[in-house]
Amino acid sequence: MTTTTIPSVASTAVRTASPGRLFVRRTGAVFAGLLTIFAVTTATDLALHAIGVYPAQGVIMSHGSFLLAAAYRVVYGVLGCYVSARVAPDRPLAHALALGIVGTLISVAGAIAMWDAGPGWYSLAVIAMALPCAWAGGKLRVAQLAPSGH
Repeated sequence: MTTTTIPSVASTAVRTASPGRLFVRRTGAVFAGLLTIFAVTTATDLALHAIGVYPAQGVIMSHGSFLLAAAYRVVYGVLGCYVSARVAPDRPLAHALALGIVGTLISVAGAIAMWDAGPGWYSLAVIAMALPCAWAGGKLRVAQLAPSGH
């Protein structure tokens, strides 16, 4: 007995899309995740400054405050990479990992530019968490797409 596989709408759209359009959709997926991370991180940082959890802008935070910032950056990193995987036209994990690479590069640049603005461990932690967050966000999306087995 031969089993026939019916292609999904997404895979058909990817096969029929022009290379230029596909590039824009793939780049847009990575950018959407990056924008998500930037927006929620910035909003959280500003809110925590406004309510007094963090000191005034320009004042170096305590190690505990940097630990808090690192914790929610992990959550937001996974979220943003999930968004990239979710809106990707194909290969969701690859798009999440692409965002992880972009995040690593941005984090390295930030560490170089802002090394004296806080503890070194924080800058190194932000660099180190980019790819694991990307993998986790991408795997969440892949798990959603997997057949449920029912």
